[in-house]
Amino acid sequence: MEDATSTNPQSLGFTDKLKSWLSWSWTYICAVWFAMVLTMIYVLRSPLKLQDTLTSASVFLNTLTPKFYVALTGTSSLISGLILIFEWWYFRKYGTSFIEQVSVSHLRPLLGGVESSSTTGLFSSVNGEAEPRPSVSECKVWRNPLNLFRGAEYSRYTWVTGKEPLTYYDMNLSAQDHQTFFTGDTQQIKAEDTVMQKAWRERNPQARIRAAYQAIEMNHECAAAYVLLAEEEATTITEAERLFKQALRSGKREQRVQDPVTSLRPLTLNINLLVYIKRRLAMCARKLGRIKEAVKMMRDLMKEFPLLGMLNIHENLLEALLELQAYADVQAVLAKYDDISLPKSATICYTSALLKARAVSEKFSPEAASRRGLSTAEMNAVEAIHRAVEFNPHVPKYLLEMKSLILPPEHILKRGDSEAVAYAFFHLQHWKRAEGALNLLHCTWEGTFRIIPYPLEKGHLFYPYPGCTETADRELLPTFHEVSVYPKKELPFFILFTAGLCSFTAMLAMLTHQFPELMGVFVKAVTRRATLGTCSDLG
Repeated sequence: MEDATSTNPQSLGFTDKLKSWLSWSWTYICAVWFAMVLTMIYVLRSPLKLQDTLTSASVFLNTLTPKFYVALTGTSSLISGLILIFEWWYFRKYGTSFIEQVSVSHLRPLLGGVESSSTTGLFSSVNGEAEPRPSVSECKVWRNPLNLFRGAEYSRYTWVTGKEPLTYYDMNLSAQDHQTFFTGDTQQIKAEDTVMQKAWRERNPQARIRAAYQAIEMNHECAAAYVLLAEEEATTITEAERLFKQALRSGKREQRVQDPVTSLRPLTLNINLLVYIKRRLAMCARKLGRIKEAVKMMRDLMKEFPLLGMLNIHENLLEALLELQAYADVQAVLAKYDDISLPKSATICYTSALLKARAVSEKFSPEAASRRGLSTAEMNAVEAIHRAVEFNPHVPKYLLEMKSLILPPEHILKRGDSEAVAYAFFHLQHWKRAEGALNLLHCTWEGTFRIIPYPLEKGHLFYPYPGCTETADRELLPTFHEVSVYPKKELPFFILFTAGLCSFTAMLAMLTHQFPELMGVFVKAVTRRATLGTCSDLG
């Protein structure tokens, strides 16, 4: 075994050297091979009787009827049309050409090309320095802080439309989150906790609900089981709120139980589970119209757990404050979280733009602004809109209702279409409430793309736009939704090539069918000229 493992590095080194040598010499080998083939054809032209072969081929082509050419061109047009349809469908679904993908994946290694296993490259950052471009693995998926309730909202959508608003990938991420967040100390894990771990992994909703009831039978104070029932089984927000309150009471009662070993140290409720329950209770209050109560619960939660900023509870608070039209409180929250050292989101950037646009949008007129120029306040509003659009360019089309909205997913990709859907779903009403804000957005948002003409290479206020958002968004968003892609991709070469080939062959088939004699004369003239030219070269 040791000998085998010791010889592996040597064999791998020899293989790598051989591949690099073949890659370096491939171009020259092809050129030499092509020259040798031409030389052999020239030398063997008499023994092979190439001139007689070409003459007989010309005679055979001249004896063909126009029907043959109609069938030939028609078949070519049909085949190229089918390839075009398949390529277009594949491009719309996966964002790339099938032929190009196969060529890159299988032919490039054979031809000695270097596979781009890492997408890291040097790009200019905000301050002009060289910056590595984010790779696909850096496109982190985040939990949607405003995600809906499965039983009370997502399931009702399915009952009405027959469409599934959540993808399996999205639900699988949620199951992983619940397993991670709701599992306490592994040394104190109980039988009902084991049942709940399996319950989150169940793909069938009814199986998850049955497992939750099984956990409650084992322990009537199992808070995680009540959380699952509130999320999955409750068909109304009121019922979900009742189950979350039951989960909170069960957790607090369980918290007062003493440790059976020491009889001194109380068992503490899982902090993540506690925060999740209180947050969902605040969201229930918000949905039921008790907005001030929801704001108080969110503020208390943020004060009690200040280190859990990664859960983005402030985004729930911002939305509730906007509903109350408490714009001064919204500005105070933004002053704390819209900091250069903190991660940004569409909620932060577009809420900041909304506040600045609201101050000037009521009296804003594009004609007047073009005559007198922009005032300082208007310029600040336009710059805030440009900043927000640069962070997430997909949002304006949803706010301006140029694209139809769908239910937001349970996870989002920052700067992606999924984040845009989630933001616009909850904040479109706030933009409509600010008179003239959408008009100002409509007049100014496209100017952002003149500031950053090459977003994948260099950003203006943020890092270059990640190139991996489309793939992740297609996994997070349902198939009936048309994913917004930025920057807009050009049609692949093979789609244009097959479209041209299909059109050209279809035109030839039609001309041959309509004018068979004329096309026959044309083909015979072309073949005769080609045959004579080849024979003169060989002779």
